[in-house]
Amino acid sequence: MKLSNFNFELPSDLLAEYPSEHRDEARLMVLNRKEQTIEHKLFKDLIDYFDEGDVMILNNTKVFPARMFGNKEKTGARIEVFLLRELNAENRLWDVLVDPARKIRIGNKLFFGDDDSLVAEVIDNTTSRGRTLRFLFDGSYEEFRAKLIELGETPLPKYIKRDVEPEDEDRYQTIFAKHEGAVAAPTAGLHFSKHLMKRLEIKGVDFAELTLHVGLGTFSPVEVEDLSKHKMDSEQIIIPEASTKVVNNALEHKRRVCAVGTTVMRSIESSVSASRRLNPYSGWTNKFIFPPYDFSIANSMITNFHTPKSTLLMMTAAFAGYDFVMEAYEEAVKEKYKFYSYGDAMLIL
Repeated sequence: MKLSNFNFELPSDLLAEYPSEHRDEARLMVLNRKEQTIEHKLFKDLIDYFDEGDVMILNNTKVFPARMFGNKEKTGARIEVFLLRELNAENRLWDVLVDPARKIRIGNKLFFGDDDSLVAEVIDNTTSRGRTLRFLFDGSYEEFRAKLIELGETPLPKYIKRDVEPEDEDRYQTIFAKHEGAVAAPTAGLHFSKHLMKRLEIKGVDFAELTLHVGLGTFSPVEVEDLSKHKMDSEQIIIPEASTKVVNNALEHKRRVCAVGTTVMRSIESSVSASRRLNPYSGWTNKFIFPPYDFSIANSMITNFHTPKSTLLMMTAAFAGYDFVMEAYEEAVKEKYKFYSYGDAMLIL
């Protein structure tokens, strides 16, 4: 499989600028691999495809307001700082992306807030766009984190050209988000409403949670034609033992096990036992899944519609079959499904 196999024409008006009015009323395309059929539904119709004893695996990571805007000392130039990950809590060191990168050098200071209540110093160049910042702040660690949240904004993907609106704070977060650490939402999970989850629960569907803190590596463009040469950025995952028991029990009983999103699929495929069962795990993964690939745990999957040449489309094609997925995407464009983070969903059975 080559990068060019995953290119297709995506009209720009199909990139979702806003979420659907109600979480569970986004459109849902249902792909049946065995029958090779495509159905058009709403997300809340998901309940018709699951029964008692089936399991849905959810990513409970929580997006933090990672995008900040500061001003450079002396020139006052406005600089966007995107917090990627905390390197050292005690020294307040963070890996960040800066834009425009060409204006920021080691030793530069950046001031944040109307009153310049937070200052950061650039102490290292990590990549062409990346920097390491040391935040200079007098208060406690808790006060410092509160200040970051106060000054940061919801990190909507760059393709969304509008300003962040108050509703984004809620809608760019799953209703089961618990553990803060993601710089992008696990978007397949955004479609679940409290009402739908309650109905699934009443029907006897079990939920298992894990955590993968989504980094920007998930969205990094693939720049090599030979996919085996692409390297994914590492992301942190935690798979608790309680969740592995729920999943493995469903596998023993030949139930449906559904990975809600590519982040869940990558997590569970990163911790598989020799007997094709899910192991507890706490660590990092840089797993890159593209066709052909033999999946061990999930036998169904929910995912959004992804952009051309993305690693997310490659994983979806590995799971559903390349030809079937490309046919489904052609249909999605024709039927004007919405793509990307705030877009519509696909259920693969």
